[in-house]
Amino acid sequence: MGIYIESLSSVLAQSGFAGLTTGNLVMLVVGLVLLYLAIGKGFEPLLLVPIAFGCVLVNLPLSGIMDEGGFLYYVFFGTQHEIYPVIIFMGIGALTDFAPLLANPITFLLGAAAQLGVFIALFGAMMMGFSVKEAASIAIIGGADGPTSIYLTMKLAPQILGAVAVAAYSYMSLVPLIQPPVIKALTTKADRAIRMDNLRPVSKTERVLFPIVCTIASGLILPASVPLIGILMFGNLLRECGVTERLSLAAQNEILNATTIFLGLTVGATMEAETFLTAATLKIIVLGLVAFVFSTAGGVLFGQALKIFSGGKINPMIGAAGVSAVPMAARVVQRVSQQENPGNFLLMHAMGPNVAGVIGTAVAAGTMLTLLMS
Repeated sequence: MGIYIESLSSVLAQSGFAGLTTGNLVMLVVGLVLLYLAIGKGFEPLLLVPIAFGCVLVNLPLSGIMDEGGFLYYVFFGTQHEIYPVIIFMGIGALTDFAPLLANPITFLLGAAAQLGVFIALFGAMMMGFSVKEAASIAIIGGADGPTSIYLTMKLAPQILGAVAVAAYSYMSLVPLIQPPVIKALTTKADRAIRMDNLRPVSKTERVLFPIVCTIASGLILPASVPLIGILMFGNLLRECGVTERLSLAAQNEILNATTIFLGLTVGATMEAETFLTAATLKIIVLGLVAFVFSTAGGVLFGQALKIFSGGKINPMIGAAGVSAVPMAARVVQRVSQQENPGNFLLMHAMGPNVAGVIGTAVAAGTMLTLLMS
């Protein structure tokens, strides 16, 4: 009997139970809650499922999965050196139709206006005691662009990656809940019922030239934006040029899907209890919400200005789509507009500022990198 007890004690001493802490238990619950939100509620499941499972994996004691020599230790290389976010941008470019933006170029300004929350959160984070580099990483959550948030955070403040990534993707998934109250608070029923003229057709020449011109212009004006905007536009060129269909499909599907898995798992693996369960994490989540709300508000308020300048031809709601949560923000605008006017179709109009927001957030990130890493 003594031998069996001694063997059992030896097994338990080498099991995960021996190293299990209260922090690990809390983070396992967090991971399970994120899995529930992703699977049960459909909140951004393509990335939230890998992030949540990565959180579970790294908080199982003694597994060594994130230690030197462990599986995720090596997979993390792509996140640590910003490879995965850039590849995801290529896939986003291959999936994105910039025609609504080209058909109504003034919506570029709405994508820029929707970066308001980024800069408000930047100053708010600094006032709450974060360093300027940490504040920049937190602020970019307001752009509602997960890959950009991860890219900038790994450059400036990798120690808060887990909190920033979870906040960014959580708020992206909550767009349908967060944006409608902000839109309704800043518009009237008459505003929301405004119909907009049909967009003009966009030629293939315009579609092909846009990614080329955009890459060269952004690269010359803001070199730090090239890894994001340049690769985004490369993916879009694969889509639009008409001679690289296989490459475009690969970028949209196999490459994007595989990269999303690795990025999600490794981001989740940064959510170890000792680094994630801090007061700073709670502050980051609150600041991320502030950034997102003010970004939505900035887009709508500038939409109101464009409504006046256009003589009432622009529905100010489309400014809310200036955050780069594509295409969810545009769909929210469409749904809210149809609540006031069931025959109104604003989806394609909202897609203009929506895709402009992707570029705007990348430019904001490039600006911060230029200022803070020089």
